[in-house]
Formats: sequence, C-alpha cells, structure tokens
Amino acid sequence: MGEAPFLKQARDEFHAYLLDNLLWFDNSGVATNADSDSSASVTAANALAAGLGVTKTGPRLQGQVAGSRFEKAVERFLRATFLRLGHLRPGTWEIGRLGLGGRGGIANYEQYSHLEFLESAARKDRALAAALGRDYQIGPDTVIFRRPEPDEVINHPGAVVGPGLAELTSLRSTVSTAPILHACISCKWTMRSDRAQNVRTEALNLIRNRKGKLPHVVAVTAEPLPGRIASLALGTGDIDCV
Repeated sequence: MGEAPFLKQARDEFHAYLLDNLLWFDNSGVATNADSDSSASVTAANALAAGLGVTKTGPRLQGQVAGSRFEKAVERFLRATFLRLGHLRPGTWEIGRLGLGGRGGIANYEQYSHLEFLESAARKDRALAAALGRDYQIGPDTVIFRRPEPDEVINHPGAVVGPGLAELTSLRSTVSTAPILHACISCKWTMRSDRAQNVRTEALNLIRNRKGKLPHVVAVTAEPLPGRIASLALGTGDIDCV
C-alpha cells in the first residue's frame, strides 16, 4: 500500500483538530455545534458528531472562542492543501487572516487598493462618509493571495515583458507591489440567520467594490441544519462554494 493521498491526510487532521478543540457533547448530551433550542438541529448535529467518532464531553465554548478555533482549523487545512498545489498553480502564494481593524485591511490587496482613498476621504468629510456608508469595509476571516512576480521570473522561459510592455498589469512587481487577492473564506462554526446574512452581505460587497478580477468567495461552516446551509448554498451566485 502506498502513502495515503495528502488530501485524505489533511482532512483526517482537520477532523481530529475539531474533535480535540471544538466538537464534543455537552453535559446534556448535545453536540456543541447544535442549536439546543431546535430538535432538528440537535438530531442532525448529534448524527454528524457520531459519524466523526465523537466521544468527549464537556461544557460549550463561548461563541468567539469557538469561532476563532474554527478559523484556525480552516487556515491549517488550507496551508496543508492549497500550498501543495504549486505544480498546478505556479506562483508565490500565501494564506493568512485578514482580520478587522488592521490598517488598510482589504485595501492592502490590488483589486481593492482604491478603497484606502475612499476611507481617507471619508475621514475628512462627514457628509461624504454618510453618503458612502461602510459597505466598502470588508473583513473576511481567511484569505489566499498571490505576490506579484519580478520580471526575471516572468521572463524565465524567454523575453516576455520589458520596457513599454504590460505596464498596467498587477502581476509585475515592477508595476505593483500589492498582493493579488485570490480567495476570501468566511468561517462560521455555526450559522444562525443573522450570520448567514452577514456572509451574503460581505460577498456582495466584495463583488461590487472590486476593480479587476473578483476573488473566489467561499463560506465554510459546521452548521448542522440543512435549511440554514441552504440560505447560502442555494442562491444567486454571490458565493462560489459552501
């Protein structure tokens, strides 16, 4: 028998991390990703937990703690998988958490760099700030991005670019140093109706505020209720993958 495919290994490690850090039965025998006020949610969540081999019991985590650990689990999985695919998608790729409150935020990335000018103008003009609203402030949990390439790399197989050529492309580091956003991943341990709406709103803001190629918009959740998952998965194409 050969070595197991790395996707299988990464998935097993992902599940193991969830069982160690997030998913168990509480003192009432209800899985920790269930809405205990919904019998359907309890039934579905307990079936999922049993299928994953959950045996541990303990108190539920606070919402922010569970959310942070779930984001970490997804980020670990992406690092173990996406970054192994360089032979299929060459380039200098990175995975990280965008977070909220960091200077620039989404505006650090090439397709959204113009939003920094909006934010700066809004800070100086209260009337403009009121007219713009805050739709341009976007904070996905995890992002995948590509660094621009130096001309030596682009010209490695032979002369491709040079003076007077491709002087507006974001792929050349001589033109732009801003990383190119490839995917935005919104992580939701559980997904009540308000959180589902937040994901859709964020996706729509990514779509209408970008200049250039739209990054992939993905939602990852451990929500057990099919109806709540369907509020994202069955839609108008705002989100690429759930």
